[in-house]
Order: sequence, then C-alpha cells, then structure tokens
Amino acid sequence: MTVTSVEPYREVDFDKDGDGPPGQADALASLARRGCTDLVLFTHGWNNSRAVASGLFDRFLAPFPGVTGGGTRLGYAGLVWPSMMFSDERVPDYPTLVAVVPGRAAAVARIEELLAEEPADEAAFAEFAGLLRELTGTAGEGLVATEVPAFLVADPLTVYTMFADAHEAGTAAEADVHDAAAAAAAGPGARAGLEAAVGAESLFGGDRVKRLWRGAKEALRQATYFTMKRRAGVVGERGLGPLLGDLARRAPELRVHLVGHSFGARLVSHGLRGLPPGVRNVKSVTLLQGAFSHYAFADRLPHDRGRRGSLGGLQGRVDGPLVACHSHHDTALRVFYPLASRLARDDESLLGDDRRWWAVGYDGVQAVPGTAARTLGAVLRDGLPGSGCVSVDASQVVAEHSDICHEELARVVARAGRFG
Repeated sequence: MTVTSVEPYREVDFDKDGDGPPGQADALASLARRGCTDLVLFTHGWNNSRAVASGLFDRFLAPFPGVTGGGTRLGYAGLVWPSMMFSDERVPDYPTLVAVVPGRAAAVARIEELLAEEPADEAAFAEFAGLLRELTGTAGEGLVATEVPAFLVADPLTVYTMFADAHEAGTAAEADVHDAAAAAAAGPGARAGLEAAVGAESLFGGDRVKRLWRGAKEALRQATYFTMKRRAGVVGERGLGPLLGDLARRAPELRVHLVGHSFGARLVSHGLRGLPPGVRNVKSVTLLQGAFSHYAFADRLPHDRGRRGSLGGLQGRVDGPLVACHSHHDTALRVFYPLASRLARDDESLLGDDRRWWAVGYDGVQAVPGTAARTLGAVLRDGLPGSGCVSVDASQVVAEHSDICHEELARVVARAGRFG
C-alpha cells in the first residue's frame, strides 16, 4: 500500500480475528524515535479492496500537515482490516466476498447462481436463506438466539418482500421501512398479513419473483453488514487494543489519536475495550459517520434502565475527548442501518420507536449525561471540550455516508487532539 500525501506513514494490518504480522507495535514506535510527538491512526469502514482503503487514507490524511500547529510533529498510520461494502454496493462483488469470508467459497458460488437464475421456486428461497446462515456462521448448533439476526431465521418470503419494499422506498418512506422491518422481525406469523397486503397477486407471478430476488440480494447485503459489524468489534478489541498497549510500553510519550469511519468507528471504539488496564496513550477518538448504536456509550439505556450500552463508560479510557461527527444527509445510516439493527435484535435498540434504531453517525452520542453538542462551525471557531463525549453536526460538509475527506474534518481531529 502506498500513501503519498503524508510522511512518515506506517501501515497496520489485521485479519478477521484481530491477528496481525509481528513487529507492528515496533513499527509505530519507530515514529517516536524519528521525533514524532503524535500519531494519527485512521481506519476505513466498509470497503472492497486494499486499493480502495489506500486511496481513502491518502485523501483523508492529505490536509493534516496544513492543520498541525507548532511544536507538534505528526506520524500517521492506516489500519487495514478485511471488510466489504454494504448499502452503497448495487452489484454483489463475489470475489471480494470469497476473500473476506474465507472457507465459504461454495456457498458464495451457489448464492451467485441463484441470484443469476432467479428461479420461481419457494424451495430456492429457502435454500438461499440457508446459504446466508452458512455465510454468516450462524448455521450451527449451540448459538444463543439473540446472537442470530432475526432476518436470517424468519420466513424467507416475508423477509425478502420486506427488503424489496425497503430498497424501493428509499429515504422517502423511512417509516414504511420500519413498519415492514417490524413485520419481518415478528417471524413466520407475519407472512400471512404481509401476503394479504400484496393482494390477489400470485406468489410467483413474474414481477413478484423479480421483486423477491431483489429482496434476497438486499438480504445478502444485510448479511455482509452483520458479518462486518461483528468483525469490526473483534478486530478492535483483540487487535487494536492490545497493539496500543504494546505501543505504550515501547513509546510511552507518543500521543495517539484514533479516527474511524463507518464500521471503522466501531473498530476504534472497541479498541478502547481491548486497552490493557492503566494504558492512557489514547488522547482523542474521532468517529466519522459511525455505523453503530448512538446508545453504545450509555451507562443506562433510556428504554431499559437496567442495561447499558455495549461500550458503556469506555469513553473514560480516552485521555481527552471522544468526538462523534454526524450528518442528517447520511442515507445509509438513516434508512439501512436502523433496518439492519432492528432485524439483528441490536442490543442497544430493542423494541421501540424509530429513534432507538439510529446510529451515532446520524445524530451523535445519546443518553450519556454531559455530552456536549456542537456545530462544525462552532468547533472550528471555538474548539472542543478537553474530555467526555462530544457530538459534532458535520452536515454542512458531509453530504452522504462516504463523504469524509474534507479539511474541516481534519481540523476537528486536530482540535480533539490538541495539535491544531
């Protein structure tokens, strides 16, 4: 991988289990030996190749030399992990799917065949559902029910009808998407009502079949979403967290600033969970359009006071602020993230109104007392608090989910890290 916009630059690489090649912590520590005072470590979200990740790193990091204040020398690192696209991908990338889900090549090949042939056969839809369970590793015995997304075990025809509706409705009918999601999550009992709503149309009329297979294709995207979301947490906790602990021992004066986009925001947040006790080298965390629950850092969930978010209180492990940039223009997080969360029985968003399904990249950190809310303009003018959670409305520059390569967002990172 080549990043030409900044120097000195290092690369960090983890596989799906959070394992990486030896010597990565020492490679980062070498930046301190070269005189670097601060390290900006950035990671991508859903991607489909290392080249895409490299291009994103290059563009995002390019403004940093121009926003760094005197007395600071930055080093840079890009963290690469095996992920793939979700809602922005219109045609499944089967070779990439094989690469990022090793050992499932036969299942991917059969999925490709079924989506190409679109057979008008109820058994084919049932087979497709079984292949999705195999692809996601949820086909075996002994899994806890709440660990398996509902859409993988609910009636396939109900689910695929719902996904076809969601795909066609888009942002203009968000409420309808949630209503359909609730019906699908209810399981096989919802099928009769959903089919009644279709009217007298034959279950396997020509248009009906095509719509069902469009819904099946969307279910494939949802399955990759579930797999990548789970993987981001594993890589963060088992890979990044211990790496940062090792780095603290090797270069204790190096100040680390974590930045993650989309699922990468989830990854760096779970890295806080994997930090060894007492490690305080993480001086700021900036989440760009984070694709995980806005309740993740809450000690108590608003709808269930006896439970906490999956990352509850972990912002306290940051020796500085945890900043969540969000945008109301983010269609992926406004429509498809809530849909996926409901169908996955997301731990931070069970059984409630639509607000419970929102992502931190859509409306910022929620249910954490003391969280500051700022506009992007206010941050650039006045700076950020020195600690705690901060939600920054970046809608003025972020026009859609992947629109993060802006000097203004680099300045937010610099303000968070106190090197601007």
